[in-house]
Amino acid sequence: MDVTLRILRYDPKKDRKPHFVEYKVTAEPWDRVLDLLHKVKWEEDGTLAFRRSCGHGICGSDAMLINGVNRLACKTLVKDLGRVITVEPIRGLPIQKDLVVDMEPFFAAYRAVKPFLINDEPPPQRERLQSPEERERFDHGTKCILCAACTTSCPVFWTNGTYIGPAAIVQAHRFIFDSRDRGKRERFKVLGSGGGVWRCRTAYNCTEACPRGIPVTELIEEVKREMVFSRF
Repeated sequence: MDVTLRILRYDPKKDRKPHFVEYKVTAEPWDRVLDLLHKVKWEEDGTLAFRRSCGHGICGSDAMLINGVNRLACKTLVKDLGRVITVEPIRGLPIQKDLVVDMEPFFAAYRAVKPFLINDEPPPQRERLQSPEERERFDHGTKCILCAACTTSCPVFWTNGTYIGPAAIVQAHRFIFDSRDRGKRERFKVLGSGGGVWRCRTAYNCTEACPRGIPVTELIEEVKREMVFSRF
């Protein structure tokens, strides 16, 4: 099938603002959007810039706005999109070139919630044990691949320059509900700040955008409840 691929192009060295460029490519229905981007870059225009790594929905590096929805280019099939496909960079982060955005603000928020186990208690003779139920409590958060699809689908993130965003809250959730962790209070200081969890307006965009099926909005609400009940 013949497909029209509309890509938002932007080279800060020569362009005043982003603009769309159309490419005609031949594709199979089961081709992925990533395959089409490869065809353009390798066969038509080698200056096209985009990120990709594993190509199998694990690394999270190729999150893009595809036909108006945040998706991973390596998991999105042509047959689900039609003959006109529009590809843009994810929103809310500065464009560096074409489909490549500056991820530093996203990862700064990730680092702020201390995404690692905090426990200063004397270590046991063996490992710190957990029951299957305790492990299951934070299982959803372990599936996050830091693609930023959820955060950059959030209207609060687009308009508020201080909001840490859904992905950072999911990472905080993963440790807040880990029975081995003792850093809850430290994370609450970040989450309770002006740009923290209370900025969430429960729009559900983040849950719909997650390529891993994480119930992001639900996890954010669990963090909110834990912060409230921990005061008593």
